[in-house]
Amino acid sequence: MYEEIKSQAKEVAVEIIEKAGLTEGQILVVGCSSSEVCGDVIGTNSNLEVAKQLFAGIYEETSKRGIYLAAQCCEHLNRAIVVEKAAVPFAEYVNVVPQPKAGGSFGTTAYKTFAQPVMVEEIKADAGIDIGGTLIGMHLKKVAVPVKLTNHKIGEANVLAARTRAKFIGGERAVYNEELM
Repeated sequence: MYEEIKSQAKEVAVEIIEKAGLTEGQILVVGCSSSEVCGDVIGTNSNLEVAKQLFAGIYEETSKRGIYLAAQCCEHLNRAIVVEKAAVPFAEYVNVVPQPKAGGSFGTTAYKTFAQPVMVEEIKADAGIDIGGTLIGMHLKKVAVPVKLTNHKIGEANVLAARTRAKFIGGERAVYNEELM
């Protein structure tokens, strides 16, 4: 079961990275309910072993491309974010350490795995993965664009994804930069 979960997470990560066109230095935010992956209701059965496999599959793909992974914690920590300090060098940090039942197993795993983990209240990520209905939208840049995934399940959890793009301004007379779309 664990290898299958890791494999599914890896496939989802590769797909969003490619479809969003993420490049080195950009940020991928992930919200994850290990409860939902196991077929339980979100927030009812945090599973550290499942979270470790999910994290490993995603982190392997982001790390080798130089993309920062940001892990959204659960509502008990007001959806705070665990991220590498290098990704947010000028951010204002918050003082909390996630735990499986207060922050979630995925956030806990990120905090224990990152070289220099920091906690922030918010982030403006370039793309995101929502595993199990965790609602990551608050941590994406302003214009989020849904990305339809081929791989839209991990375990029993539904998976949604989004990328972001620059805002269009100027109306009908404006000319837009295709590279920012």
